Amino acid sequence: MAEPIRVLHVLGNTQLGGAESRVMDLYRHLDRERVQFDFLVHTDQEGYFDQEIADLGGRIFRVPRFRFYNYFAYRKALVSFFQKNHQFRVVQGHMTSTAAVYLPIAKEAGVPVTVAHARSAGVDRGLKGVLTRWMRRNLSGKADYLFTCSRLAAVSVFGEHAVKEGKTIFIPNAIDCPLFSYNALKREEMREKLGVKNQYVIGHVGRFHYAKNHEYVLRVFAALCRMEKERSFVLLLLGEGSGMDRARELAAELGIETKVRFLGNCRNVWDYYQAMDYFLYPSRYEGLPGTIVEAQTAGLRCLMSDTICEEVAVTGLVTAMNIQEPPEKWADYIKCTAGYERRSYEQEMKSAGFDVSTQAETMMSFYETGEWK
Repeated sequence: MAEPIRVLHVLGNTQLGGAESRVMDLYRHLDRERVQFDFLVHTDQEGYFDQEIADLGGRIFRVPRFRFYNYFAYRKALVSFFQKNHQFRVVQGHMTSTAAVYLPIAKEAGVPVTVAHARSAGVDRGLKGVLTRWMRRNLSGKADYLFTCSRLAAVSVFGEHAVKEGKTIFIPNAIDCPLFSYNALKREEMREKLGVKNQYVIGHVGRFHYAKNHEYVLRVFAALCRMEKERSFVLLLLGEGSGMDRARELAAELGIETKVRFLGNCRNVWDYYQAMDYFLYPSRYEGLPGTIVEAQTAGLRCLMSDTICEEVAVTGLVTAMNIQEPPEKWADYIKCTAGYERRSYEQEMKSAGFDVSTQAETMMSFYETGEWK
């Protein structure tokens, strides 16, 4: 039997993040006798998905984290890596801040196809953000294919010109739709487990990072609790990150600490969507948030920021509002729309192209031929 072709995914790490989760969703649904994934990460720390990657037959390679001042050492490490490891059919770079460095190196080493994959429509604050934009300035000309999860992400990473010229290819952030489909029995089980059977549950899933805007989540929730004193509310926050301690402090300052559950990273995140009644997502910037795809599949009404791409609003469950508005306005909208019939939207999400089983066939064809059809 022929060996499977190997595809190298370049990421910052293998922790539980949006890009990492979507790559792993795809990996699980591949025919791994045809296509195998390997990973190049910029950390020496063990990641959330490391063991699963090994179990699926993948390998993890490591290079030093890029810190701008170590440009030449970083480039040298990549040249050395690809000189020794150029057996990949495709190198797909999800870490676009340095893709203009590592993708040309991979190409020169003999990798047939290189892909830059835009997954975010923003950058970090301050000097880091400025330097990231500078590093990406000519990325559109340094990859064979430009993948993107949304138009906003494409413009942010590759530039308006590349989008207008039709150089970018839209790849939906697909999920395992059946896992997230609304299940009334699972809902009762999870609400019993969490002790929220008689409470109205607001939910949010995301790492504690500036982009996700947890401060606004907490302020909206606090305003909702003030408005609806006769109703018992709970806020479920799934995720981890450097901003978690500050979020805990703010919850205490707002007097809502007893109503907020910091649940960390949960492997069975799909079960927690069942327990929720409303999904709140006021991000400062996004590519195309898989969480909104997941929440819709689970039949949850979603209130998100209008900075998030329109492509994610597949159903009538999604409303967008401006995060410059006072939190009380968001809270009032949740109050006015809290009652609705819960059902599964699995078929609608599949029809819109967000099912990973279907996407796996398309991507395997691309990986095997090196051509987008």
